[in-house]
Amino acid sequence: MEHDGQLQLYAAVADQLKEAHTRVRALQVPEGVRMALTRKLLAITAAAKHDLAGAARRLERFRADLDDFEEGSLPEEEL
Repeated sequence: MEHDGQLQLYAAVADQLKEAHTRVRALQVPEGVRMALTRKLLAITAAAKHDLAGAARRLERFRADLDDFEEGSLPEEEL
């Protein structure tokens, strides 16, 4: 039963990572900002290989920050 939950979490994280990458590519920002955001996503992807639950939490925070960034309320220094 636990294995099924792990597979569902993996699928959810994979879908959310794909969606986050799409959102980052669509941003109208300088290339340096886009690269910083992409590096964060790649770090989350790498973390998912060793700590799926932790990566899911990091991805949730990243997506919330991305929402703020898209609304213009996240300073670039936080990247």
